Amino acid sequence: MAAQVRYSQLARYVRTRGFLQQACYTFQYESLYRHILDQKKQDQTYRYFRSISRLRDQFPFALCNRTGKKVDVWCSNDYLGMGSHPAVITAMERDLRTYGANSGGSRNIAGHSPRVEALEASIAQLHKKPAALYFSSGFAANEAALSTLGSKLPDCVIFSDELNHASMIDGIRHAKAKRHIWKHNDLASLEALLASYPLDVPKIIAFESVYSMCGTIAPIHAICDLAEKYGAITFMDEAHAIGLYGPHGAGVAEHIDFAAHESGRSNGRTAMERVNIISGSVSKGLGTMGGYIAGSAALIDVVRSFARGFIFTTTQSPAVMAGAHAAIQHQLQDRNGRIRLQRNVRAVKLKMAAVDLPVLPNRSHMVPLMIGDAELTQRVTDILFDEYHIYVQAINSPTVATSMERIRISPTGAHGPAQQDALIDALVDIWGRLGLRKASDWQRAGVWSAHEAATTQLWTDEQLGLASSPSRVSPPSSPLHDIRLALLSIFTE
Repeated sequence: MAAQVRYSQLARYVRTRGFLQQACYTFQYESLYRHILDQKKQDQTYRYFRSISRLRDQFPFALCNRTGKKVDVWCSNDYLGMGSHPAVITAMERDLRTYGANSGGSRNIAGHSPRVEALEASIAQLHKKPAALYFSSGFAANEAALSTLGSKLPDCVIFSDELNHASMIDGIRHAKAKRHIWKHNDLASLEALLASYPLDVPKIIAFESVYSMCGTIAPIHAICDLAEKYGAITFMDEAHAIGLYGPHGAGVAEHIDFAAHESGRSNGRTAMERVNIISGSVSKGLGTMGGYIAGSAALIDVVRSFARGFIFTTTQSPAVMAGAHAAIQHQLQDRNGRIRLQRNVRAVKLKMAAVDLPVLPNRSHMVPLMIGDAELTQRVTDILFDEYHIYVQAINSPTVATSMERIRISPTGAHGPAQQDALIDALVDIWGRLGLRKASDWQRAGVWSAHEAATTQLWTDEQLGLASSPSRVSPPSSPLHDIRLALLSIFTE
């Protein structure tokens, strides 16, 4: 009904604004395209792309292709720099020379190989699940899995967190199952909806471990408790957490039971074991390309057999899959990269708090700086890029709500103290120049409380090696490493 109303409104608008050429009644497509784009530009939601060329040997720096100048990239999802890691590059170069650039087809037609089998086995190993399925992207994995499961489970009802990613929203919509939106991370809201259905009705609870635009972390064990109580299964997206959390880089679900997974003595009730379906990405913390789901063998086979987004697409290049496999194997054995990243995140947040910059409080590696105006957000990023050669992307509607516009800063393991200080100095100057609201202003407005602002990070001092043995972490190639550790020690005593 809503779609019919929107179509009628558009039709009336088209007739009255002259998009129909009266002489022959043909539709003026180009005129409408230009009008739609003009509206996007007027409401400050038009997306502008910045053309840069990443520098493999100088991560996280890149070259601005317009000016030829080097820029410091503070918005990349390649959090650990795995896209430039020697193990990944070596694996990709080897398979590119051996197998060529293309997989040859879909998994069903000439595109299945030992490379994808090895990758899926390593994903299953990472999450301690019986099976896994690899997709060309994280978006494809979420959309295909949720649309398939929601349509195959009879009379299925899907319960979706209100801040879920667009890929999950699309999958839920395409399932054409009954759906409910529950308030973000609100267990009472979720339980009230679950309790309104009989136990024998199939239910899927869909949520993320780390929400990328605000940095909040899901109460995974509590959600699993509700799922068991009301006969639901859980679908959790770990896209922004893979490689960054846990003793082996498996994500937040592994991290919250850190000791059990570090020792290898889990009791079958860890969060990672309790979540039924874990989706993830190898395009972010693992630095390559693609997405996946992991779960029971039967569930994975159902998605493999029915998911249109899996069946009717060409398999990724063997070289890409070899790189992803190498990245996972590296993370299983070496946590130094994620520890360096998390130390840098903590340092950046502490420095920002010291100068009253408005970081939206959270326990994750996300550093969302609130601005609250689309035009000002774009101006901030323009000044950072043009004057300070720092690349941060504006986050505007519809990605976030109107009046909640922000920039999302993504520290990497390679952003040392000098780069951190340069970023802070630039932001302080811009905030003063544009008269932007500071953290204390947002608190007075009730957007968050002083208690929330004091939220501790998910990674503890002990896990970061700050409480007893900072030498556990191999230092990055920076002469200021000892200064950074001293700063962190001061703030965490």
